[in-house]
Amino acid sequence: MQIPAKYSATNVEDKWYSYWMEHKYFKSVPDGREPYTIVIPPPNVTGVLHMGHMLNNTIQDVLIRRARLQGRNACWVPGTDHASIATEAKVVAKLKEQGIDKNKLTREEFLSHAWDWTHEYGGVILEQLKKLGCSCDWDRTKFTMDDDMSESVIKVFVDLYNKGLIYRGYRMVNWDPEAKTTLSDEEVVHVERTDKLYYVKYQIENQDDFVTIATTRPETILGDTAVCVNPNDERFQHLIGKNVIVPICNRVVPIIADDYVDMEFGTGCLKITPAHDVNDKEIGDRHNLLVVDILNDDATLNSFGLHHQGKDREVARKDVTQELKDLGILDKTEDITHKVGTSERTKAVIEPRLSDQWFLKMEDLVKPAIKAVLEDEDVKLFPKRFNNTYRHWMENIRDWNISRQLLWGQQIPAYFYGDGKDDFVVAESREEALILARQKSKNPQLSLTDLTQDMDALDTWFSSWLWPISVFDGIRNPNNPEIEYYYPTNDLVTGPDILFFWVARMIVAGYEYRDEKPFENVYLTGLVRDKQRRKMSKSLGNSPDALKLIDDYGADGVRVGLLLSSAAGNDLMFDEELCNQGKGFANKIWNAFRLVKGWEIVEIEQPEASKIAVEWYQSKFQQALADIEDHYGKYRLSDALMGIYKLIWDDFCSWLLEMIKPEYQQPIDAKTFKSVIDIFESNLKLLHPFMPFLTEEIWHFIAERSPEDALIVAEYPKIESFDAQLIADFELVKEVVSGIRTIRKDKNISFKDSIELSVINNEKLSERYNSVIEKMGNISKMESVEAAVDGALSFRVHSNEYFIPISGSINVEEEIKKLNDELKYTEGFLKSVQNKLSNERFVNNAPAQVLQNERNKEADALAKIETIKSSLANLK
Repeated sequence: MQIPAKYSATNVEDKWYSYWMEHKYFKSVPDGREPYTIVIPPPNVTGVLHMGHMLNNTIQDVLIRRARLQGRNACWVPGTDHASIATEAKVVAKLKEQGIDKNKLTREEFLSHAWDWTHEYGGVILEQLKKLGCSCDWDRTKFTMDDDMSESVIKVFVDLYNKGLIYRGYRMVNWDPEAKTTLSDEEVVHVERTDKLYYVKYQIENQDDFVTIATTRPETILGDTAVCVNPNDERFQHLIGKNVIVPICNRVVPIIADDYVDMEFGTGCLKITPAHDVNDKEIGDRHNLLVVDILNDDATLNSFGLHHQGKDREVARKDVTQELKDLGILDKTEDITHKVGTSERTKAVIEPRLSDQWFLKMEDLVKPAIKAVLEDEDVKLFPKRFNNTYRHWMENIRDWNISRQLLWGQQIPAYFYGDGKDDFVVAESREEALILARQKSKNPQLSLTDLTQDMDALDTWFSSWLWPISVFDGIRNPNNPEIEYYYPTNDLVTGPDILFFWVARMIVAGYEYRDEKPFENVYLTGLVRDKQRRKMSKSLGNSPDALKLIDDYGADGVRVGLLLSSAAGNDLMFDEELCNQGKGFANKIWNAFRLVKGWEIVEIEQPEASKIAVEWYQSKFQQALADIEDHYGKYRLSDALMGIYKLIWDDFCSWLLEMIKPEYQQPIDAKTFKSVIDIFESNLKLLHPFMPFLTEEIWHFIAERSPEDALIVAEYPKIESFDAQLIADFELVKEVVSGIRTIRKDKNISFKDSIELSVINNEKLSERYNSVIEKMGNISKMESVEAAVDGALSFRVHSNEYFIPISGSINVEEEIKKLNDELKYTEGFLKSVQNKLSNERFVNNAPAQVLQNERNKEADALAKIETIKSSLANLK
């Protein structure tokens, strides 16, 4: 086969992905092999590929491809999440464009539109992942709204309800007025911002006196049902039990006393609005206060807003403030910096709101999950520092609000049969619900038409927390062969931002429904940021088009670019130049392969230099492999890649190929060629998880292969013993070659001109390496000497001194002047270092590493001075 002069990523990637799919290399079924399982963090069904997905899925593909090469039954389950809030918002926006009001649709009509949207836009991201090279078992693709997945979710809800862990309560919840649904505490982001603090005077009933309260939300005055002071505050003790008149609405409310009030904040008088503040609600419950809710579900004011009814809360705030000014009771305003709860999804400011919601009791459920991570370490987090975050969340957990006021999602399986608060039953189907309702109501005449199902949907996370179990049908069929074989899974790769939302909850579900961990290791990636450390976002315009990057640099180039700078748990400072570096690496390997395949092969004796070079690289490869496997074990994938990068670029391309390369237009011996091809194949196996397309392409150019012999299913290199002394000796050999090249460069001695080399071999370096030095330095003659060679240039490597006789082309006087200048500079440098080391204060206070660095500088300078003086002596 003709090897193209240039590597074309586009042609190669399409060809090999189709080949892998055709031969079903990604497909996994239970067999006798050891399984290796990853479940993908399901992206939003209507999402598109961004840099975070690229990083996360590249890491997963590296792990799954390595496991496949190791002979394990690699199973990577892909899928998508129905993303209730995000998807419903998109569907509602589309309907609005078509002039359709969601509120005028039945549930079934809206869901029909939602499914149409999902079928039209859903799954695009999974197709994009194929462009990246992701080797998922696509036959296993799951969607959290698939019938079997939804059935599992409903089954779990019913089970937890029957265990007494799910309950319905009228509670203060986080209300997103844009999405018009509740959010769990974890879906609320507290953003620091500066607002106005308004000081407002409330008149005491039947008196001309006032009390002054401070609030950031004057519009909520219309919902006030008390003013509260601290019982220990002497300023207000005489007012306790009296009433005040709430401005604008003129509601008469009591002045009450409660220890909650901070005497130092504001004026010491607190307005109490039980419907719109969690703490106010608790105070209201203790004092049996009236609850007045002034807001609609979209955060506009309702009829309790009086003449402000229908206004958005922000507009009402300005108008109420002006009205308070006009009444002469706005005392003053100040700036205040505080944290405001906002919706993670819509960015809307959260409204605390009283509502009937469904909650899951978490206190006892989380105990096995705390033990698994923090005590037994059955589940390990990488990096381990995230254990502290995990501990904080889990040990301060609150009951999980699992209901959402949405249509898109699994509908809560609660069925109401009467007007009473407890007139409901929970069941997996309407038919089962009817049986339970007849029993509970003692009314055998109830029919299906008497049942009304709860309109709310379940939190999306309530389906995805079951993901590692439900993708193998482990909820509906807990003893099926797949769940028994693939569960627990091995590695989970995700971002630390969903450590609680998803990871912790999956661990909870794993112990509740399998009495077992869901995975062994959690690899937490960092966030992808730009060079200025800003988070990638559409609004900043700093997030590159992921598919364009693949078009420009090739999938392999992008994968390398991402991973070269991505340490576990640390944010990645993305620079497009890194992708270019990855592309350059691909070209380097391609050109190295073309070089090797371009040699003529002849059955001639193997040169000694080639024999030693091959032995060295084989040992170097094994040393690198041991380090790379150690990096894998610690989930330091960027370090593993860098180890492979240096091995191939430096040791293979820059050294081995140079050492075994035949002379111009000369053939290579067959033994060396076979060895270098074997080495090339080992390199490809090591590199394949990171650069699958390039490596598969070269693998099939090396030899004609059957589908059974494709690189994707080849055998991964095994760690073997290696000659550490050979590697250490070669480091000295490389320094000698570098020394020769430096002198050639400095003295303008052409590499075509052979030179002689003498050595005082204090290091006792074996003469077997002479053949390598002679070839790499174009040395015509190399010998050991006991004393310095007169009239020669010299350089030192450790305690060895090397001498190159001066050819006629070198101006001796110029060389002596140059060496004297260098000696003078080095002696001056040595003096400055020694002055520092003779400073007792510096020596006593400097860190040990700094002190050692200065001593190393001193030793290096002394050695250099000795070498320069020796060279001068040889020249004179």
